Amino acid sequence: MHLTLSTPALLFSAISLLLLAYTNRFLAIAQLVRTLHSSHKASPSKLLIGQIKNLRTRINLIRNMQINGITSLLLCVVCMFLLYVNWIKPAEIVFGVALILLIISLALSVREIQISVKALNLHLSDIEE
Repeated sequence: MHLTLSTPALLFSAISLLLLAYTNRFLAIAQLVRTLHSSHKASPSKLLIGQIKNLRTRINLIRNMQINGITSLLLCVVCMFLLYVNWIKPAEIVFGVALILLIISLALSVREIQISVKALNLHLSDIEE
């Protein structure tokens, strides 16, 4: 495989869009946490505590998704610099690590979606009963 400057650059737009999606998920959950917190203060409920615990797990997953995604983007930039100074072998290694971090970020995203769907299904089952 011959790594060129354009190869890691191709990931820039993909990673940037992923980070935007992750940030939007985080902001939506942050708003929900604030709402649930206010509801719990007004009227304590075990159901709300369970929902808040679920959201805490999702927030931690999103944080880890963001960290892995940002680190992947940073390593793509490092890879481009290494290619620029013609250090091919280190550039290939750094690019490989960037890809692994991106894979981890995407896997965490899948897990967060599974948790989110499970929580929504619990709400729907409550309505159906």
